Amino acid sequence: MKFEVLHQCQKTRARTGIITTSRGEIQTPIFMPVGTLGTVKSMSVEELKDCNAQIILGNTYHLYLRPGCEVINHMNGLHHFMNWDRPILTDSGGFQFFSLAKLAKFSDEGVSFQSHIDGSAHTFTPEKAVEIQSILGSDIMMSLDWCVGHPATQAQTMDALRKTTDWAKRGINFWKKREQIDREETLDCEEKLDCEEKSGNIKNSLFGIVQGGMYKELRTISAEQLGELDFPGYAVGGLSVGEPTDIMYEMADHTVPLLPYDKPKYVMGVGTPENLVEMVGMGVDMFDCVMPSRNARNGQLFTEQGTINISNATFRMDNNPIDSNCECYTCRNYSMAYLRHLYKSRELLSYRLNTIHNLHFYLNLMTQMRQSIVENRFPEFKRSFYSKIAK
Repeated sequence: MKFEVLHQCQKTRARTGIITTSRGEIQTPIFMPVGTLGTVKSMSVEELKDCNAQIILGNTYHLYLRPGCEVINHMNGLHHFMNWDRPILTDSGGFQFFSLAKLAKFSDEGVSFQSHIDGSAHTFTPEKAVEIQSILGSDIMMSLDWCVGHPATQAQTMDALRKTTDWAKRGINFWKKREQIDREETLDCEEKLDCEEKSGNIKNSLFGIVQGGMYKELRTISAEQLGELDFPGYAVGGLSVGEPTDIMYEMADHTVPLLPYDKPKYVMGVGTPENLVEMVGMGVDMFDCVMPSRNARNGQLFTEQGTINISNATFRMDNNPIDSNCECYTCRNYSMAYLRHLYKSRELLSYRLNTIHNLHFYLNLMTQMRQSIVENRFPEFKRSFYSKIAK
């Protein structure tokens, strides 16, 4: 994986860049639709591409449990299994252990947990997290981390930070050894002189995850410790875990500048359109969140004027599209009256059409922000974005 900063806003930390992987290029800043179980719910891969999804996210914890590594390995990896030929990022399972804390037990070695499906016992170590993601065949893998919720004491947060750093060291060492073995196995002994060129084509990359809770001094320590490990990219974890929005922004604004300028910066699990606009201004390159797809299934649709609830009786006779400025498949072909009917009738088509619109809105928002940065007018774009919502 290679990353290059292309444009830097002169008034903010907003920037555009390009991540180059063996499966294609990713223009940043970018939003990644979440495909927890190898599918973005209700969406085909063709529809994802029509929405201009450059990369999607898979869930290591869930895919490990079902269908399982044996199945995905037999099917030549997750890309082939789900018929997706663009990049995939997989998380390490850390957030799932946080959200399933009643079943998970943390130790210096790793995390022991019971399956939420059948109660079977399992253990994730930093090495195993890398191994599983390698079997999945993801282009960008995440190191195993320990995420704490809000509120958490400084002692609890420091313990999680210590484990996260130790696991990061073990994970990146295992990844480097595995990649070296894979490269050596692909080289013919008569082509050793060509090794340097071929070794640049690494199958996947591993990102480190900064923790530290809502304590700036701990965030600084975590960023410094992970920076010394020289990961190909870095993520800010442990946000959007119950803290107020202003604290989330404060922690992100403090942490992002601490990460290496020449590496991709990824804030995990965030968020609303407003969150994305604010954090792009902080210099964040990558985002993921279930919000556009989950909210779509609950009848919440995003527009330039803010969020609407399609179940509202106001739309019963409305022949207009969701957003007159939107060019998605749903807005080009269907009225709000029809979408309301589908949603109220609990028709499956409702989930698909609503999700198409929401993902298109998110990805188009990222496109607009990239263009505004290139043209050095991101602050103006931001003001316009908020003025439309306020009307």
